[in-house]
Amino acid sequence: MQAERRDQPIAVFDSGLGGISVLRALVRYMPAERFYYFGDSANAPYGSKPFSQIRHLTIQHAKRFFEEGAKALVVACNTATSVAIDELRQLYPDRIIIGIEPAIKPAIENFPKGKIVVMATPTTLRERKFEELVTNYANRCEIIKCPCPALVELVERGELCGETAEKAVLEYVGSCLEPLPDAIVLGCTHFPFLKNAIRCVVGSTPKIFDGAEGTALQTQRRLSEAGLLREGIGEVRIENSLKDPAILNLSAKLLQITI
Repeated sequence: MQAERRDQPIAVFDSGLGGISVLRALVRYMPAERFYYFGDSANAPYGSKPFSQIRHLTIQHAKRFFEEGAKALVVACNTATSVAIDELRQLYPDRIIIGIEPAIKPAIENFPKGKIVVMATPTTLRERKFEELVTNYANRCEIIKCPCPALVELVERGELCGETAEKAVLEYVGSCLEPLPDAIVLGCTHFPFLKNAIRCVVGSTPKIFDGAEGTALQTQRRLSEAGLLREGIGEVRIENSLKDPAILNLSAKLLQITI
């Protein structure tokens, strides 16, 4: 029975393509696992939707993943995590459910008295979980919220660099750059794919943090503790609610590019 459970897939879920940045880290740390990635691009972006709709979508997707045999669920969407992760864990107390959070803790550990800019969707920055993170880890450092509602759609269209991407980044973070921050936290899983555009705008000085690696390590630890790590040759299966070959091709490209 345990051997059968080890062979079950890990479901990775995001509002669209951004969670592929987390999937990349998961595959890197657990290459023997079977991953099923589902991007809900038909409903992207989640960050501008009402909490009730985000909650409903997230819970419905999780229900399907577990019914189809997922041994674990990684919610690779900061907005869905902030809105629905607590309820998911109440609904499925015996399941391994990992959510992603903005990498505020490592940023503060590196710059305990520094200036830290958090780029995220408006919903993530408004939610209680974000305020708890700030309260728990911020002592004397300055944390600046930087809502970036339109950047998700750039990634969904595959516009990862160039003038359009840089102009959009500058529009959101420009007011936060005097003086330059010590760190920039990418609080949305779409944003690592815009890292080159962000670098062009902020320069080489600020250190950039995202939560993908920490999420992958946490998933690996939880599976190891449960005796559910798989051996052998892994695989990745990607689906998207748009059911558009172009979006699947872009998903495959994002899985391979250097960021």
